[in-house]
Amino acid sequence: GALAVAACIGAPLVGPTTISLRQAFDTTIPFGQNVDAQIFFIARLPRAFAGALVGGSLAAAGVVLQALLRNPLATPFTLGVSAGASLGAMLVITLGVPFTLLGSAAVPVASFAGALGALAIVYFLATMRRQGLSTLVLLLAGVTLNSLFSAIILFVQYLAGPAQTLQSVRWVMGNLDVGSYRPILWALGPMGLAFVAFARLPRALNLLTLGADSAAVRGIDVLRTQRVAFLSASLATGAAVAVGGPIGFIGIIVPHLVRLLVGADHRLVLPASIGLGAAFLVVCDVAARTVLSPMELPVGVITAMLGGPFFLWLLVRDR
Repeated sequence: GALAVAACIGAPLVGPTTISLRQAFDTTIPFGQNVDAQIFFIARLPRAFAGALVGGSLAAAGVVLQALLRNPLATPFTLGVSAGASLGAMLVITLGVPFTLLGSAAVPVASFAGALGALAIVYFLATMRRQGLSTLVLLLAGVTLNSLFSAIILFVQYLAGPAQTLQSVRWVMGNLDVGSYRPILWALGPMGLAFVAFARLPRALNLLTLGADSAAVRGIDVLRTQRVAFLSASLATGAAVAVGGPIGFIGIIVPHLVRLLVGADHRLVLPASIGLGAAFLVVCDVAARTVLSPMELPVGVITAMLGGPFFLWLLVRDR
């Protein structure tokens, strides 16, 4: 938590243009004439807040899904929600739909709608046998839907013009280029619901990792816990992707780093992952906009370059 707060405070001060924190908060200078205040509050602070929300949400979703599926390599993007969100965004970018909803741009709205659509499909497939929520079918349906949506995304990009293809490719890479607080306020609703559900899950997740039968014997409503875990993790993932695009590897890097630090108790792992995930993505975003300044890298590239070697190390360690 302290790392997340420090990152959000320090990130707006770092960039190609040096600013003074005292000057930014100087109320004697009109805001329209205070360049430091404009850079701090308009250009950089929304990005820091967006990075903290997206990073914390993806890390928490990774923890919950790894416990739900009993798979240490599960990520927030395993169940197809991210691919559905990406497909919604690709369609709007390619078709050039100019609509807004309650002041929010078309791409985040369409992305979140695509995430909800993918969530509904996977949930229906996992419960259609009326034997509860099958985590095996959930995983298989999610992976299959992920592949299907990825193929459709490639087809849409193939039909798009050069300008739309460039815009869609940059969005798929993951980017926290947030120029206002409106997308953040939009995301607070679904993320808030997801975090309320997360707060009720740690004890049940501890028992669920032992197996459904062991959890049921110890008084856990397994079906209800599985539903809450799946829906809350998917909701957090959909909102995070709508804000920053499909930023990968946070959902697998952060939970495992936290487990190395505090152990496997989800009462510690879940809140610690939220704080560390927020700090990690904010720091990665600072690196993305400063390493090759004045050119800005997509933050998803930075997280992937860090996450790829870590993922391979996990595979070797497990073997």
